Amino acid sequence: MRKEVDRRLVRLADARETTVHVTAFRLEEVTLRVVRMTPEAPLEEWCAREGVANAISGGYSVKPEYEPLGELRIDGSVVDHRPFADPWRAHRGALVVSDGRLAIERRDRLPVRPEGSLLQAGPLLVRDGRSAIAEVEDPEGFSATAEEFDQDLTADREPRLAIALTPDRFLAVAADGRTPQDAGLTLWELADLLIEVGACSALNMDGGSAGVIVVAGRRVNTPRDDEGEEMQTASPSVTAIVPELLPRQRP
Repeated sequence: MRKEVDRRLVRLADARETTVHVTAFRLEEVTLRVVRMTPEAPLEEWCAREGVANAISGGYSVKPEYEPLGELRIDGSVVDHRPFADPWRAHRGALVVSDGRLAIERRDRLPVRPEGSLLQAGPLLVRDGRSAIAEVEDPEGFSATAEEFDQDLTADREPRLAIALTPDRFLAVAADGRTPQDAGLTLWELADLLIEVGACSALNMDGGSAGVIVVAGRRVNTPRDDEGEEMQTASPSVTAIVPELLPRQRP
């Protein structure tokens, strides 16, 4: 499986900077598997236990129960989860993996009952190569429903995690943050960055202290707690996205 890992320092509009990690997988070589992690676990620990080399933290969760928040389907079956609040549950972005095809879109533009797997997160950041949130004050109601989360996800620069599709690659993008050296990104800055790296469509995932990328068994980005302290292991995740080698690519 060929993968490309790019670490870059991004200069922001106010002259602050943040470290961004871009991992790319060739679509012709991989498919994606959506996993419900039971029990919840830091992604790097789960990968080591399960023998998984490459993975990306998935969607949101309700704490302290660690119940998946947002629609979740695996191999055509609904997995226990807490739906997003109305009316946003019908609109918030999602990833669908079906018959080897990948799609990132708003939920109401995807099949009602997809045959494969579906992971809902959001907001949708990029559609058709353009920002899906430009000039939108509260994308997909994440500020209006901040009580569903630990905080208002739209309010500030934060460590961020996103997935994206280009014409020939699947991307996982993580931005470090919460330190003077790494400012993090707003959702709008993240959307612009994803367009710069070639995204045709992109979805915001659960970032902060839980959002990490694991490549070849090693964590790529640096999660930090609310005080900006580097964490030896990330906060627990409840779902993950696992890129897997297609059968025709196996040795």
